[in-house]
Amino acid sequence: MELLGSPLPTLYTHPGSTPAKFLPPISTAPSSKNGFPSSPLPQSLSHPWVPRATNLTIGPSSKSSQGLTPSEALPPISSRAAPFTRYTPGDWHRSNLTNSKASETSRRNAELLTADTSRLIQDKYQETRKTQVKTTKKLGERVNDIKFWKSQLRQELDKMIGENNALTDVTKRLERALAKTEAPLQVTQECLLHREKRVGIDLVCDDVEKQLLVEADVIRSCQERMRRYLDQAEARLTSNRMAQHEVERDLANKQVAHCIDDQCHQLRNTSDGISYYQGVERVDATISVPESWAKFTDKNILRSQSERAASAQLRDNIENLLVVTANEMRRQFSCVNVAFTHRIAETAEAKRRIQDHLGKTLQEIFQLKRTIEAIRKAIRDKGRPLKVAQTRLDKRTRRPSMELCRDTAHLRLVSEVCEMEETLQSLQQRLGDAEDTLQRLVHAKSVLEHDLAVKANSLFIDQEKCMGMRKAFPSTVRLLGYV
Repeated sequence: MELLGSPLPTLYTHPGSTPAKFLPPISTAPSSKNGFPSSPLPQSLSHPWVPRATNLTIGPSSKSSQGLTPSEALPPISSRAAPFTRYTPGDWHRSNLTNSKASETSRRNAELLTADTSRLIQDKYQETRKTQVKTTKKLGERVNDIKFWKSQLRQELDKMIGENNALTDVTKRLERALAKTEAPLQVTQECLLHREKRVGIDLVCDDVEKQLLVEADVIRSCQERMRRYLDQAEARLTSNRMAQHEVERDLANKQVAHCIDDQCHQLRNTSDGISYYQGVERVDATISVPESWAKFTDKNILRSQSERAASAQLRDNIENLLVVTANEMRRQFSCVNVAFTHRIAETAEAKRRIQDHLGKTLQEIFQLKRTIEAIRKAIRDKGRPLKVAQTRLDKRTRRPSMELCRDTAHLRLVSEVCEMEETLQSLQQRLGDAEDTLQRLVHAKSVLEHDLAVKANSLFIDQEKCMGMRKAFPSTVRLLGYV
């Protein structure tokens, strides 16, 4: 198959080999030493126009004529063979005709060769020009392809850089939010430790303690999820940077290739810097074909897009996690505060009731002490009348003889003494009961005072220490990691 612009095949007619000189020089013809030819030339080796019977007589050999002038080298005319002639007129005409035909044939062949060469030069010029135009077009298409993939890579690189920056910002927010959870957890633990300092009956596992334990579990759960997503974010950033590095390297190679191919596309026959590089066409340094070349870049872009999509999904998950954890911690914080409020109110009410009971108990103790004092005074007051009655009876026992009469006075004195002894015994019994009651009231007062101190301690721990620390709980903005 012939290429476009190739020259048509031409058949050249080459004439038979003609001698450069039709007459041999005299000085080079062989001759014998004595002037006679050493051997006659055969017909097959002689010229066609030489007569068959003609014998050439050559002068002395070149050996004897060296160093002599031409006139001295030629023998005298008288020594030639007179009857013999070198050439005939027919030979001379045939020689001229042969030379003319040979010259005409050479000119005709030269004209054909010149015309064919001109056509060949023109065809090759057009073929070279068309080939160069096609090559330049292919280089331009290649430059456009590289420019297209460069724009795709640059767009993807810009998007990946933006995604990495966004993911980095979200990761920093997550780190700040994770750091902000340490203070609430410490507050919760300190509240639990402070509430361990409650004493007595107030050291109870109430709703506040349950909510505090739940709050500690919620904060630890949020921290665990944050740490897990933080590890995922760091791994995702590493993958994104690897994909970004591949895109950047591919883009850098594309820029170098674009610069080289654009220079090649701009080269012309009149450009500077062109030179011969022998054998460069036999050097095959290529490692890809257009399909694999485009597939390689497309693979890098697809990988970057995939990594970027996964990164965007992870960012959304982190955003949702920050919102969810902040809401969970704030909700549990509110629940703990509500439990504290209820417990503080209950403790304050119990303290108020204890204070009321203590006041009444103190009042009753005071009244009972006055009663005891009155009983003791009454007992003291019954002593003299008893002494009088007993003294009367004792004195009447000293009456003589029949004067010892059990008369009405005697009976009345005995009855008076018995009544007064019964009264004293009754007062003593009542005094003992009153003193026992006073002891019980005093013990109750001590219990109430201790319980009041316990309630005051619990109220101080819950209201002053715990609620005072919980005022420093981070805001929602801080829990979201913005500050």
